[in-house]
Amino acid sequence: MRARTAEAGSGQAGSSQPGPGEAAAPAAHQGRGIAYAATAFVISLIAYTADIALHSHLHLLSWFDLDVYNDAGLIARHHPASLYTWQLQPGIKFTYTPFAALVFDLGSRLAVPVLHWGMTLVSIAVLPAVVWLTFGALGWRGRERLTATLAVAAVALWTEPVVRALELGQIELLLMALIVWDLCQNDRRAWKGAGIGLAAGIKMVPLIFIPYLVLCGKIRQAVVAAAAFGCTAVAGFALLPHASTKWWLTGYFLHAGNVGDVGSLVNQSLLAVITRAMGGVSAATPVWLPIAVLTAAAGLTAGALLHRRGRPAAGWVTCALTGLLVSPVSWDHHWVWVVPGLIVLIDRAVRSHGRARWMWWALAAAVTAVYGGWPGHWTGPHAFVLHYGMIGFFIGPHPVNEIYHLHGIQLLSWNLFAVGGMVMLAFALVAAVRTWRSGSAATSAKPADLPAS
Repeated sequence: MRARTAEAGSGQAGSSQPGPGEAAAPAAHQGRGIAYAATAFVISLIAYTADIALHSHLHLLSWFDLDVYNDAGLIARHHPASLYTWQLQPGIKFTYTPFAALVFDLGSRLAVPVLHWGMTLVSIAVLPAVVWLTFGALGWRGRERLTATLAVAAVALWTEPVVRALELGQIELLLMALIVWDLCQNDRRAWKGAGIGLAAGIKMVPLIFIPYLVLCGKIRQAVVAAAAFGCTAVAGFALLPHASTKWWLTGYFLHAGNVGDVGSLVNQSLLAVITRAMGGVSAATPVWLPIAVLTAAAGLTAGALLHRRGRPAAGWVTCALTGLLVSPVSWDHHWVWVVPGLIVLIDRAVRSHGRARWMWWALAAAVTAVYGGWPGHWTGPHAFVLHYGMIGFFIGPHPVNEIYHLHGIQLLSWNLFAVGGMVMLAFALVAAVRTWRSGSAATSAKPADLPAS
């Protein structure tokens, strides 16, 4: 059959042709597919809600990080000079930009229960929105897109990064939604890129999308993103001058240790992997720096090549994975980007044939398993309570004194998310090289043969 593969955000004109499998599948079959997927999503939401309610004594929604945001907003309003010296607990302090503190000031004006539950509900709502946008960027349309969105969102809700982001009240899901929405806008929109700049103004890791846009030839969007980021810094200096001076002019933001223990189990960056292997961050940093530079160069180049060959969604997912790997600190909840990554793998599986199709499905299943929110216990009072998923799964408890003395399966299990990210990046590099060698022009607006599903 023939189907459209136009990807949102590519700047190409759209087509009236249907998405994957839409034309061939009877309306009744598509209707049943939507019903099944919707049922799965509702069951997933009910199961998540029940898990929270049945384990209310364990505080599975602690909103710990959200409380830090809330306190930072209060401090920014009442005692701004102490923004980066205040500590919620020993070692727990505010580590985002001054502009982020201004944003959190708005949230701190809400009643705490409203803030807590509002953040949870909005974060859950943006998850299927990200899935919907990503499928749209891959050319899925109509009922097939809706079915796929509901089905994948049902699974994504139970991935460990998403569960942890919800537990902590983290802003990661909202920032990912903002960035994905921005990237999916039409290139003709003058303000495209502003969402990336705004997200980077809150949390600096999204800055990696600016050189990615440059390498993709999207100079105007890169300039808009950089300008928006600059405006957030200017706003910080105008309204929080003391805090901004400390953040930007003293190198405060360059010290990874300010955000916690770099060697912690839940830090799944390349620096954390090397730190745990070498016994400390001081010994690891000289080794990490050239590796991070090479990884960033390879990942950004691969993402740009995929984009230029008509696969922008695969390109910006590759960029996001690269950012997670090269950032000094990538907590487990930062890895929410595996959700659009999983969608790209599913799309490749649907569009492939024969053994290649099974390979892509197997890789998608492996990503789901590795980043799944597996419980620490299946029976007893802590049954179905999620605890870091598969990270450290094979070693039982996680004594701090073992962090720098890993051996055997620990070398894999303690670095599982980072290893998974490196594997996905390797697949992206191979795909980019094959695309470059083929020498084919971008095909984002051209139809492609797809199997009926």
